[in-house]
Amino acid sequence: MLQSLIIAVDFDGTIVENRYPEIGKPMLFAFETLKKFQEEGHRLILWTYRYGDKLDEAVDFCKSRGIEFYAVNKSYPEEEFDNKISRKILADIFIDDRNLGGMIGWGEIYQKLSTKKPTKTKEKKKKPGLFDRLKNKS
Repeated sequence: MLQSLIIAVDFDGTIVENRYPEIGKPMLFAFETLKKFQEEGHRLILWTYRYGDKLDEAVDFCKSRGIEFYAVNKSYPEEEFDNKISRKILADIFIDDRNLGGMIGWGEIYQKLSTKKPTKTKEKKKKPGLFDRLKNKS
């Protein structure tokens, strides 16, 4: 089983369609996947180019859809941002539309990172239908 991860997630082009400075439509399964990750104990960091009012809009947009981030554009909630140091943050995984190879779908992201693995179900034996019974009589 995977341990709890710190997952840094970009906003524009990743959680929502890229319409910067506006907010685009949510990407298919983005919020559902992020909620699942939180339920599994992972910490989410919003890691985005946005700042000021545009950043506040993105945070509020996510909050209105049930996602509250562990931290925003920093490694820890209590971290003070200093313009004299790098903005690189500490995370186990970065999810961004600018990844080498582009943005994979949120369903695939969930399958790769989820701590919950699918359980195998027993296949039920198919009962013969009318056609099968008639075929067996001949």
